[in-house]
Amino acid sequence: MFDYPLWGSPTTNSLAMMTDKIIILDFGSQYTKLIARKVRECHVYSEVIPCTANLSHLKNDKSLKGIILSGGPQSVYVNNAPAFSKFILDLNVPVLGICYGLQLLSHHFKGKVSGGKLAREYGKTKIHVTSASKLFKGIGKDFTAWMSHGDHIEKLPAEFKVTSKSGNGLISSFESVSSTPSAGVGSIFGVQFHPEVHHTLHGTSILKNFLYGICNITNKWQMGSFIGQKVKEIKEKIGNEKALCALSGGVDSTVAAFLINKAIGKNLVCVHIDNGLMRKNESRQIIKYFSPRLNLKFIDGSKLFLNRLKGVSDPETKRKIIGKTFIDLFQDYAKKQGRIKYLIQGTLYPDVIESSSFKGPSVTIKSHHNVGGLPKSLHMSLVEPFRELFKDEVRIIGRLLGVPKEIIERHPFPGPGLAVRVLGAITKEKLELLREADYIYIDILKKNRLYNKIWQAFSVLLPVSTVGVMGDSRTYEKVLALRAVESVDGMTANWFHMPPGALEEISTAITNKVKGINRVVYDISNKPPSTIEWE
Repeated sequence: MFDYPLWGSPTTNSLAMMTDKIIILDFGSQYTKLIARKVRECHVYSEVIPCTANLSHLKNDKSLKGIILSGGPQSVYVNNAPAFSKFILDLNVPVLGICYGLQLLSHHFKGKVSGGKLAREYGKTKIHVTSASKLFKGIGKDFTAWMSHGDHIEKLPAEFKVTSKSGNGLISSFESVSSTPSAGVGSIFGVQFHPEVHHTLHGTSILKNFLYGICNITNKWQMGSFIGQKVKEIKEKIGNEKALCALSGGVDSTVAAFLINKAIGKNLVCVHIDNGLMRKNESRQIIKYFSPRLNLKFIDGSKLFLNRLKGVSDPETKRKIIGKTFIDLFQDYAKKQGRIKYLIQGTLYPDVIESSSFKGPSVTIKSHHNVGGLPKSLHMSLVEPFRELFKDEVRIIGRLLGVPKEIIERHPFPGPGLAVRVLGAITKEKLELLREADYIYIDILKKNRLYNKIWQAFSVLLPVSTVGVMGDSRTYEKVLALRAVESVDGMTANWFHMPPGALEEISTAITNKVKGINRVVYDISNKPPSTIEWE
């Protein structure tokens, strides 16, 4: 999973050779890498490969123990719908189809898949197990699962049996019962729901049943192996050359800096750029904390960023301007230092999957400054050690590397900073309002011991003013939105049920102390349908 370029063909490496392996064929789902992440959580090595890839190299791969077909946004019955090669059925390993993958298996074996209003199921759905299956061992007859589909199986293939149905009476899982070579007994399974999503009760148990009870995984993969393998790769790649690391002070860039520093030491130059979009006192604290620990340089780029963002309201344009400005400053710094060949970034997989897809099925949600903003003129090679990891995995690596707890436990902060939390055009005055309000919000969360119960909390300054009354005087000031969510990986999230007393304390403190804000609202939207950030 970690050892070849995103969407590229896997390479032979010592880590893969030591462990059993699961291949995940991607059909364009937003959840594809979430499947891979869940498989890794189960201590099984996984590789994601596009459905269009040549799979002939798998024929003699003795470490291959199973194949998972991901979901996808297409309908299997339309022209040019993504399909799989029959070759995978000849590999003699178990196959699990998820959502689109289940429908694809049904379509391949001459079942009937159709759409229409009655076929749609989205969000949490009741599942009832109708037939004994290794996939549901130890789970019970009824559970709640996460659905996201507009098609359903109308007619089951002859070589399969139904193992569960949804509360709407639709087929939600099946498995093969035929003894023919194309569909051996108990070798092909499909689920309409998403076991990889946090909201599916027993989802991890279902995956473990597939991995250990069906695929018979014996040689486990451990997360700690990643560090040694990556350090070795980085040493081989960078050698004695110098590398620049974009150090924002957040979890991702900090852990990346510690990892690269372990590999190349003083040849790593960490550069912190104050873009004028940071939280209150953030750059000052970063310099104070990291200077004794890393080879840290500071650039004040706040005026340049704010000048380039002047009058810009569109969030996509904001992100691209910020990304280009970051790279411009890094390139200028690198030129002054002489030859620096590599640029380190703490890019994570959710940034990548929300920004692009390998061939088009996956829909772009939003671009990320460290994914979509890199120009062709970049004169350094990009090194992204965490490009295929999720936030919680990076935190595990950080703990193993000895990164301090206060850094590891920080909430995610977007690369574009407060630019995407000031809705509409950005001004210095709006940024100051947001900084002060957000500082109060987070401080109260910490005092009430709520901060570590929340995956991400932040404030958003809205481009709306409302009438208020303070000291018998009329006010017409800004509205501030508070956001707090519970999540595991950022791919899905539920709004945090903030105690009413804490909400009242936060609202009162902000409206009393921040002149320019007279109304505070609380966001109770989940992801999906909303994203966590507002822009």
